[in-house]
Amino acid sequence: MELLLGREEVCPSRPDNRGQTPLSRAARNGHDGVVKLLLGRKDVNPDRPDSDGQTPLSWAAENRHHGVVKLLLERGDVNPNRPNHRGQTPLPWAALSGYDGIVKLLLEREDVSPDGQGNDGETPLSLAACAGHDGVVKLLLGRQDVDPDRPGDAGKTPLLWAASNGHDGVMKLLLQRKDVDPNKPDNRGQTPLSRAAKNGHGGVVKLLLDQEGVNPDRPDIDGQTPLSWAAEGGHDGVVRLLLGREDVDPDIPDNYGETPLSLAARNGCDGVVKLLLGREDVSPDKPGNRGQTPLSLAACHGHDSVVKILLGREDVSPDRPDNRGRTPLLWAARYGHSEVMKILKARKVVTPA
Repeated sequence: MELLLGREEVCPSRPDNRGQTPLSRAARNGHDGVVKLLLGRKDVNPDRPDSDGQTPLSWAAENRHHGVVKLLLERGDVNPNRPNHRGQTPLPWAALSGYDGIVKLLLEREDVSPDGQGNDGETPLSLAACAGHDGVVKLLLGRQDVDPDRPGDAGKTPLLWAASNGHDGVMKLLLQRKDVDPNKPDNRGQTPLSRAAKNGHGGVVKLLLDQEGVNPDRPDIDGQTPLSWAAEGGHDGVVRLLLGREDVDPDIPDNYGETPLSLAARNGCDGVVKLLLGREDVSPDKPGNRGQTPLSLAACHGHDSVVKILLGREDVSPDRPDNRGRTPLLWAARYGHSEVMKILKARKVVTPA
């Protein structure tokens, strides 16, 4: 490398097609020695961004190269708070990568904004919470200039990100804060509990159900409750947790008239169907806005095991038509679900002419 830099025809700051200079490449790959050599040159700009706006410091922070970050931060001509084209500075990259040491280095700088938002509105804390980096979350929560409940453009707070991805450790850290609302919804009206239930994170659901102020039956803008989401995803354990609450309505329909049972039947979630049918306050034959019952939905999607479970109920009509006169048998026939057709025909259902 020293031999190359000694040649007159070699330009040490010449960028490639992506605008990345030799310094950017060396910083990105963690080559401390090469970075030192290049930083010793007067004809090398240590803060030059590439075509995406990424500086050498951003690349080093993103890829967890502590030594390179330290070298660059020692320079007076490197801006540690310079954003790329997406509005992300080196700190969010470090927070997302989860390297506590680099985050500490950046937070020691007075010219680094610890709560700055990128173009999508996400803060370093949101990114660390989303990725489940407990150590980085602790560091950021220790700052008085970091809002622990600040939402991004989609309305997702750090708590909601952690709940969505099932990060119990981050959840505990955030729920210890009085300035974090455990029931705060995003722009779609989904709360941390809804997101955790949707993705089947039982541990997070338990944590949230133990919190004061959490509404376990709060619907989103489509009318889906945490139970609806858990039922639709076939998350038996989460469904059990929610059904254990007296303040959860197990038969509430969403804006399309589909109940948790309807959603579970449509997706072939046998376990959830059995759990819901075990409740006296669940109607097994309740139609949605288009008139399709849980049986009709199960037949339409070819879930023969769910069809069998539902037909085992005396209060389920095997031949109930929807708003357009289509019975479960007609739905099964339309999509070629032969096994479902056999089961329905065995019940001697009548197909309308």
